[in-house]
Amino acid sequence: MKLQQIKVDENNNEIVLFTTDQFNSLNANLVIAFGERIFLEKTLPYQKIKGLYPNATIVICSTSGQISNSNLVQNNLVATAISFEKTKIKASEIDILLNPDIKLLGKKIKDDLLSDDLKSILVISEGSLINGTELINELILQTREAVPIFGGLAGDEYNFEKTIVGLNSDASPGKIVAIGFYGDNIHFGFASEGGWSDFGPEREVTYSEKNVLYKIGDRFALDLYKEYLGKYAEELPGSSLYFPLSMKENATSEPVVRTILSIDEEKKSMTFAGDIPIGSKVRLMKGNFDKLIDASYNAASLIHNNQSNKPELALLVSCVGRKIVLGDRIEEEIEVVREVFGDNMLICGFYSYGEISPTLNKVACELHNQTMTITTIYES
Repeated sequence: MKLQQIKVDENNNEIVLFTTDQFNSLNANLVIAFGERIFLEKTLPYQKIKGLYPNATIVICSTSGQISNSNLVQNNLVATAISFEKTKIKASEIDILLNPDIKLLGKKIKDDLLSDDLKSILVISEGSLINGTELINELILQTREAVPIFGGLAGDEYNFEKTIVGLNSDASPGKIVAIGFYGDNIHFGFASEGGWSDFGPEREVTYSEKNVLYKIGDRFALDLYKEYLGKYAEELPGSSLYFPLSMKENATSEPVVRTILSIDEEKKSMTFAGDIPIGSKVRLMKGNFDKLIDASYNAASLIHNNQSNKPELALLVSCVGRKIVLGDRIEEEIEVVREVFGDNMLICGFYSYGEISPTLNKVACELHNQTMTITTIYES
């Protein structure tokens, strides 16, 4: 596997950030490019990338920040080109503005990608219109829970207006892209960690509809949430990024973090970036800088300690909420990943509206919020 990473500015000038020996741009067969939505709409970078890597499948995704090999990049596009030596890839794209039926979406990905030698699927999805939980559940169903799925939902900086994704074209709204990886020579490592601390008692969800939470126990969800937030309740919904919710679907489930997207004062409900099923158990969470950064270190260490070969590439997908909370210390969660894996591995990634990664108890995947998810890749 040969790799190259470039940065492209608004004047279409490229700077090489990383390249392996004997990398040939004509042999690149996959390019993953990340940039802020307004930047992508202004520069329309597809033709530039296509000119640099003419034979590659090109995925372009809007973000809340780009992760390069050394740091966080703002106001520029970061493109990572991969030349697989022994691995085949296939791509599928769905436009949910043309057809929002989640079952047809799943069937198209199944028809386009599923085969006996499918090893894993990368999903880069628009992040404004899709219910992330429904997307993940449908993909798990269509792949019979046998294929690990990773990736994330596109971001829009802190604007929360619209997100855009493109496959072999400039990015546009409503697109979901899936890339299948095939053969026995490609290997993956997965980890996801949050670093948030629970506080308050565990309570049962008694009334919800998909990702809208109405009641916890016998209390309206928003009333209970405000009671625990105290002075921070006056700053809702913005302050909710500092206090996400931990959710367990059942007694044996691993807890996942759910970010609050909006609140409804009239209905006293909260809308989350993922489903909150009736009967699930929830607890409030809070974070501090050190624990959030430690979580990134722990996720990297989990892969490093359980993978015999050294990975060549790491895809980091972290949450916009972590970026907001960590503020000036945000690059530290990237630096600790580098500390674990060393300097010979290429890092790429983005800040998202939702992270997709397998968990210990789920071979396929789970939708995460407020986490650092890491996928490592190497060929044997």
